[in-house]
Amino acid sequence: MAIEKKFVQEGYVKASMDEYFAKQLNRAGYGGMELNRTPMGTQITIYAEKPGMVIGKAGKVIRKLTRDIDRMYDIDNPQIDAQEVRRPELNAQMMATRLASSIERGWYFRKAGHNTIRAIMNAGALGCEIVISGKLTGARSRVEKIVQGYIKHAGKPVDDIVDEGFAVAVKKLGTLGCKVRIIPPGAVLPDSFHLKDIVEEPKVEAAVVSKDTKAGIKELVDAEAKGEVADEEETVEEEIPATTEPVAPAETNEVSENETSESGEDVGNAASDEGPVALEEVVNEQRRLTDDVWQHKHDGYDYWHPIARVHKEEK
Repeated sequence: MAIEKKFVQEGYVKASMDEYFAKQLNRAGYGGMELNRTPMGTQITIYAEKPGMVIGKAGKVIRKLTRDIDRMYDIDNPQIDAQEVRRPELNAQMMATRLASSIERGWYFRKAGHNTIRAIMNAGALGCEIVISGKLTGARSRVEKIVQGYIKHAGKPVDDIVDEGFAVAVKKLGTLGCKVRIIPPGAVLPDSFHLKDIVEEPKVEAAVVSKDTKAGIKELVDAEAKGEVADEEETVEEEIPATTEPVAPAETNEVSENETSESGEDVGNAASDEGPVALEEVVNEQRRLTDDVWQHKHDGYDYWHPIARVHKEEK
C-alpha cells in the first residue's frame, strides 16, 4: 500500500470509530476520542461526561466496545480507556450534542444556539462559533451562524487550538447539522501581543566640578597609572627629636581677646581672675607637623597641642 493510501485509510478508520462511539455512547455524554498507536497495541482514550456508563457494570460495556472495534476495523490489540470531562461547556462535541438534542426537543434553533454560546463563553472560552444548517424555518435549506469572541478559520492554529464538534438533529422537515467550534481559555493565539510599560528612571543631575578639581583629578589618575600613588594614603607625621634648648617666651604677654587657636580654645582670655599669666619656658620639647599645624609635647603636658597655645603656670 502506498504511503498516501495508508494515511487516507487511517483517517477513515478514525472518523468511522468516532461516529460509532458517538452513536453507542450518546447517553453517556460522549466528548470525543484519541487514538495512539504503540508497540504494545492501540490505545484508545474516550472522553465522556459520565465515564461510569462507558465502563458499564463490571466492565461489560467497555469489553463489548473492544470486541466490536477489533472485529470491525482490524486494529492490533485495542485497549480502551475512559476519561471524565470536568468542564463539558468547553468540549465542542458535548455542546454540539446538547444543541442537537435541544432542537430535537422542540426549541427554536436561534434560542438554542444563543443559550449554547452563552454557556460556552461564561465558562471562560476565548471564542466560539456555532453553525446550524438545514431546513430551519421552511422548505428551503439555509445556514445560520452565531459567532462570539475570537475564532480562527484557517492555518495551522486551527489544528492546534480550535476544538470542533458536530452533531445531527432529526426534525420532521429534515435533518439539521449542528457544528460547534471553541477556542479554550489559556490558548496562545498567534497574533496576540501585549504592550510593555516603560518606567522612566529619574534623571541624576551631574555635579559641577571646577577646573582646578578636574586638573587635580587628572593628575591623580595619571599618577595612579604610572604607579606613583600607593593604594592607601598614609598620614606622614614628621617628628622632631627632643631638644634641651629652652623656647623663647612670646614677645608679649598680652593676647588679643579676638584671637582663637585652631583647636577651638580662646587664646585671648589672658586676663583671668588671677591676673595676667606669663608664658613659661618649655623644656624637653618634641615637635611635629600635623595637618599643616605645628604641635609640640614637653614636660608638664603629656599630650600634643598647638605651639601657639598659651601655657598657664602650674600651681
